Amino acid sequence: MRRVGTGVRMLCGAALSVLLLLAGGAAASHSRSSCPATPPDAGNTLQVSHAFGPCSPLGPGTAAPSWAGFLADQASRDASRLLYLDSLAVRGRARAYAPIASGRQLLQTPTYVVRASLGTPPQQLLLAVDTSNDASWIPCAGCAGCPTSSAAPFDPASSASYRTVPCGSPLCAQAPNAACPPGGKACGFSLTYADSSLQAALSQDSLAVAGNAVKAYTFGCLQRATGTAAPPQGLLGLGRGPLSFLSQTKDMYEATFSYCLPSFKSLNFSGTLRLGRNGQPQRIKTTPLLANPHRSSLYYVNMTGIRVGRKVVPIPAFDPATGAGTVLDSGTMFTRLVAPAYVAVRDEVRRRVGAPVSSLGGFDTCFNTTAVAWPPVTLLFDGMQVTLPEENVVIHSTYGTISCLAMAAAPDGVNTVLNVIASMQQQNHRVLFDVPNGRVGFARERCTAA
Repeated sequence: MRRVGTGVRMLCGAALSVLLLLAGGAAASHSRSSCPATPPDAGNTLQVSHAFGPCSPLGPGTAAPSWAGFLADQASRDASRLLYLDSLAVRGRARAYAPIASGRQLLQTPTYVVRASLGTPPQQLLLAVDTSNDASWIPCAGCAGCPTSSAAPFDPASSASYRTVPCGSPLCAQAPNAACPPGGKACGFSLTYADSSLQAALSQDSLAVAGNAVKAYTFGCLQRATGTAAPPQGLLGLGRGPLSFLSQTKDMYEATFSYCLPSFKSLNFSGTLRLGRNGQPQRIKTTPLLANPHRSSLYYVNMTGIRVGRKVVPIPAFDPATGAGTVLDSGTMFTRLVAPAYVAVRDEVRRRVGAPVSSLGGFDTCFNTTAVAWPPVTLLFDGMQVTLPEENVVIHSTYGTISCLAMAAAPDGVNTVLNVIASMQQQNHRVLFDVPNGRVGFARERCTAA
């Protein structure tokens, strides 16, 4: 396993409460004592919350950095995330990242978590939602060097149904860097990420989500960590690989799920993750779900162009031989486009706005005026079009008059033509992932509560 290069050595720092910057003055003065009660999960529907912010289930965050500092910090993390996705998608390239790298980028930036419980009797967990990762990772009690959070780690010794996966099991062969120590009976594995190393046991226990229990659910139980990259809470992998939640529950949920991600302005549990075919929208615009045999976990779609006003900017087509194309990802915050496409989109936005342009925090199309008339932006896919409201396209500063285009070019080092439709552009839409029928769908749904 190679170590991650210097281009992705961006660790968390002060990112824990950056949602305050996007939530306006009211959020900045929000008190946790006034946070609303968490609605219950019901049936096949889980409540989705921001991982960080004044009403986060993880507890109060740290002081927010400056708005410009947040944008620069997040741009770096998104660049790291894209390099991770790119490393998974290219034929013949050695895997430079262990799967936990995706969780690292996800868990330490403003994103989304759901509740679950593990073990007998059940122990409460918070799991980050990641559509581009497979395995679930749970910090376990007694983990040496694992960070702490307001959520207690899982204690295997307190669960009557906990089991380790034995060496020689087919599941052990599916784990990353699986290893069995001399004389050992349990399957273990180690991971290296940036300045960190992680050791875990491949384990099984009963996982309860919403109203259903998944017996003998396979996950990584983290036991030792050095450095700074261990996740402070669990990770729910919603990719399509053999150890993903989707694959392990295909008899229960039929490899189908949808989510509605609330705006970063929301302080409440207002989004939802819906598992299975029941309750999914019947009328929804869809595009074919594509498969890359070299990284089958990623959700590829064929985005053919982006229309800014009346001008259409073409997007390079999907190429399974190289991994080129467009993926939907919940762990990237701002959409990233291959450089020529982004420049064309950016230039058309600038032309239509017609105001002096400035840059801020890694975003190069900002305007310091309240009179910006942002042009409509529509994502064009095979079989569907998704017109984005301004809230999905523009970042507004908390104080002052600066607003920026919430997109950026793919970072240097991404060798494939890889575009990522990120969480901000997905917010307040019901996004359906229907693997058996090979489709992804978008339906406008207002899931942001005040």
